[in-house]
Amino acid sequence: MAIALGWMQLRYQKLRLAVAIAGIAFAVILILMQLGFRASMLDSAVRYQEKLRYDIAILAPGTLFIAEAEPFSRRRLYQAAGVAGVASVSPLYASGAHWKNPWDHSTHRLFALGVDPSVDPLDAPGFSEQRYLVQRQDALLFDALSRPEHGPVAMELGAGRTVQTEVNDRQIEVVGLFEMGTSFGIDATVITGDDNFLRLFPGRSRNQIDFGLVSLEPGADPVAVRDAIRAVLPDDVLVLTRADWIERERNYWLATTPIGAVFSFGVVVGLAVGAIIVYQILFADVSDHLPEYATLKAMGYSNRYVSGVVIQQAVILAVLGFVPGALVSWWLYRVIGAATRLPMILDRQRGVTVLLLTMAMCACSGTLALRKARRLDPADVF
Repeated sequence: MAIALGWMQLRYQKLRLAVAIAGIAFAVILILMQLGFRASMLDSAVRYQEKLRYDIAILAPGTLFIAEAEPFSRRRLYQAAGVAGVASVSPLYASGAHWKNPWDHSTHRLFALGVDPSVDPLDAPGFSEQRYLVQRQDALLFDALSRPEHGPVAMELGAGRTVQTEVNDRQIEVVGLFEMGTSFGIDATVITGDDNFLRLFPGRSRNQIDFGLVSLEPGADPVAVRDAIRAVLPDDVLVLTRADWIERERNYWLATTPIGAVFSFGVVVGLAVGAIIVYQILFADVSDHLPEYATLKAMGYSNRYVSGVVIQQAVILAVLGFVPGALVSWWLYRVIGAATRLPMILDRQRGVTVLLLTMAMCACSGTLALRKARRLDPADVF
């Protein structure tokens, strides 16, 4: 009966109901978009940490994130190779570079990786079968999922045409494609051999690498080997397991950069906006129906029953507002994901979480709005 009464009061004033649903839907969209951007930032930031082939990574303490690395001595990698449990080591060169779009001659920033072509350090579609091509001088592989301002490289290569341009003012040829994707810090990526990388960066020394990839023997404990390597190497490098490196990268974007704080604050703003809208709607509804609530209390209904009516109105509004908000957010995820090449995915867990947040937000607003009804004395009304 309380549910029926609450619904009848809501639908009695259809315009007010529509405004409440629109307000809650807006709050849901705001929350879902902020959570989507936050998740996209964290997921895209660790693409390479998740797809590189390694068990333990070695990097300099001054490295901010993978595209802003601080070089260290290659000697540290050879020292790590002598630790029990280590099967192989591989150096990785990484740096930002300037790419000239060969069609409009504009210059854009991208991420350049230099690898040893004799090993297979990356689990990315298209890389393993084409990695030997980067042994050729001034040849590189281009990320087919890069942002479009770098030019229609994938389309041209797919049509069988040659793509030649400049990277760091050096003439190069794109000899193949692989698929990695963009992130908040990387708009495009090229991969080449270590010799070619040093040609693109003539000021770099071969003995100064950016990351060391360590693969372990079967059955070796990554944590135990990590600790053993730390005991051998000096403090001028960090030795991290795969999980350690992923956590460090995510913490950089979430806690160090202002982007993570902005997205988290956006969620709080969305909850505040929705709570204020629901409170105003329910407070107005309670004020308009004070005689009805007084009648119920005069008939013997308790404050608990009256509170139940208002809280159930809040829950109904939460569900009615969540559905259109979630549908619009799903569409926006698809549009923004296609435009930015970022992983924008509205999964079930995030949807359920936001639904529960919306219901809690509306319930709190309803609790504040019903204070007037709880203090109501039928004698004062009649």
